[in-house]
Amino acid sequence: MAPICVDQFQRAAVAADNLTALKKVGGWEQVAFIENGGWAVTPGSNSVESGVTQACAALLANLK
Repeated sequence: MAPICVDQFQRAAVAADNLTALKKVGGWEQVAFIENGGWAVTPGSNSVESGVTQACAALLANLK
């Protein structure tokens, strides 16, 4: 599910700005950033699966 989160994050209109902002914070702040952005909610769902935001944040932190 984390790759879906990354894809949704990258499709956002201001993805580059969001990535810069995400990399400026760490740990739980990254998780909150992703949750607040709604990228970790998979299509057809209303909630975030446990662990998806952490895995998504880890994948995004490694992007350039």
